[in-house]
Amino acid sequence: MGVGLYALRTPLAAPVALLAAALFASGTLAYAIRHARFVRSLGQADAALAGGDLGAARDILAPLLDRFPGLPAVARASGRLLYAAGDPLSAATLLERAAPSFRRDRELAVTLVASYAALNKAGDARRAAELLPADPDVRLALAWAELVALGGDRARGAAVAAGLPTTTPPRAAMAAVLRAVAAAQRGDSVAVRSELRVAEDREDDLAPAERAFLGYLGGVALRDAGATEDARETFSAAMEAAPGTIGEALARRERSHLPAEITPEA
Repeated sequence: MGVGLYALRTPLAAPVALLAAALFASGTLAYAIRHARFVRSLGQADAALAGGDLGAARDILAPLLDRFPGLPAVARASGRLLYAAGDPLSAATLLERAAPSFRRDRELAVTLVASYAALNKAGDARRAAELLPADPDVRLALAWAELVALGGDRARGAAVAAGLPTTTPPRAAMAAVLRAVAAAQRGDSVAVRSELRVAEDREDDLAPAERAFLGYLGGVALRDAGATEDARETFSAAMEAAPGTIGEALARRERSHLPAEITPEA
């Protein structure tokens, strides 16, 4: 409007142009403030997830997901939260939505592969792993999918598990329990127990959610080795270690599939 009035050489041209410029500047400033708050909120959610505070992350992300469900950054963060909280189906849906915008994002890739492993979809886990096939945590999640999920390539999973990284206590512990699962599948009960002891030796360095997840995998190894009651106890301990997490949810699922517990006669 200001430009049009100026072109007509009216007395209102200058004031209107100044008003338009002021409105534009205030609008730009307001957008910048909102964007900064949005970015800060996502950073706070990431920090809460990294610290295992799922409740705080949920408080931050729930309103963002309600308001901006189509934003890839919100879908990425919310998908990671939902996986950690035991909802891999919703997590996979959101992470697939975000993936085209975060093709080289390791947190997204790892969580997407793990979500499909948790959903017993080895083929989808394999496809998702192609996002970052050399990443050590992607390889851990892929080994899980191949060894445990429906349609997994057990031989390939065992081969991947044998060469998994052990550079941190969580990686070393998960690699050990995956090797235990592979040992159970080849009928080596001695190796199962040995590998589970390796994982147990690192428990003091793990967060509760990590202990719960490893308890789920350890229970799978014991179940596949025929130690049903030990598996039941291990699943139960995993459920108690970190309620409301993916490890607890998976341990509960697997325990529910075990044969009914045999109680001794009085």
